[in-house]
Amino acid sequence: MRGDTLTLFLCGDVMLGRGVDQILPHPSDPTLWEEYIRDARAYVELAEAVSGPIPRPVDPAWPWGDALAVLDDAAPHARIVNLETSVTRSDDREHGKAVLYRMNPDNLPCLAAARPDVCVLANNHVLDFGRRGLQETLDSLAGAGLRTAGAGRNAAGARRPAVVPLPGGGRVLVFALSMSSSGVPSAWAAGEDTPGVHYVAEPSDAAAAALGHRVREAKRPGDVAVVSVHWGSNWGYGVPRAQTRFAHALIDAGVDLVHGHSSHHPRPLELYRGHLVLYGCGDFIDDYEGITGYEQYRDDLRLACFASLEPDTGRLAGLRMAVLCPRRMRLRPATGADRAWLRETLDRISRAYGLRVAADPQGGGLRALPAERAERWA
Repeated sequence: MRGDTLTLFLCGDVMLGRGVDQILPHPSDPTLWEEYIRDARAYVELAEAVSGPIPRPVDPAWPWGDALAVLDDAAPHARIVNLETSVTRSDDREHGKAVLYRMNPDNLPCLAAARPDVCVLANNHVLDFGRRGLQETLDSLAGAGLRTAGAGRNAAGARRPAVVPLPGGGRVLVFALSMSSSGVPSAWAAGEDTPGVHYVAEPSDAAAAALGHRVREAKRPGDVAVVSVHWGSNWGYGVPRAQTRFAHALIDAGVDLVHGHSSHHPRPLELYRGHLVLYGCGDFIDDYEGITGYEQYRDDLRLACFASLEPDTGRLAGLRMAVLCPRRMRLRPATGADRAWLRETLDRISRAYGLRVAADPQGGGLRALPAERAERWA
């Protein structure tokens, strides 16, 4: 492996339904059941009102924009995304749920454009259109050759890790789970013979011990284990103590990296015993451009994380982050001022967790280093 390190790309929520689905070549029925907006095309119009006209239909790669070049330049060994969208034609909508996301399976070339190695499905939108919708999502992704984790046709499938072979031997194992704090209903849990998600009610010591046991059973010499977890509220920088205990217990049990998501903006980064914990990666692709509220969190700034790990230990060797921003529902590089704002914010909220964040003089993005090495920064 290049430079004797293993590089993983990790991002937060990739939401290709609703407005994003409407600009792609094969839009679903735009009907929505939200309190104020009843047509998904209205989200496209909101984006156009602030950024300008969006061609329709767009090329399938359009929503990724410049993120694709960033990915190719970084050449990660594995690309891990949280796909927070059902991929289905099902009309079995979840009654009583305020916001539903659905992408037409014919629009899967949009997802495939980023060449994800693992699509995490343990989240609060994958069953928006019922268990039939989940089964079609699983079938569609499998038919496109895309690995999944965190949801399955039964409990065993939902708990089973996605396995990414590495050049020269070794594997990346991605386990995924979702928690009630992110809005996942307990009824969505996979059963012994029932499709659903890998659901954990709360970040308890017992849940961490059970997952740690499964990781140790699956992990072989040369493997790197990632736990991807959908948890927490949409807004705010605070990390509940129970989440910190859960992440630490996983690493103590042999997990190499914890990949958290659900919040609409990035949350603290942590270095625990040499291992990386991302408490919340923030949104990556969505149709929120033009929606107002919570501007203080700058959820328009999107973080592409490239974590380099020591292959033998899984310890963090380096973390670089590209900062992007949606314009006309297409990711573009953030401005220098926006990168500076996010650098200061991430540095401030992460320093208590053992990491400092600075500008990356090589790539124009951000980098993180252990706090004790901060004085070496130029």
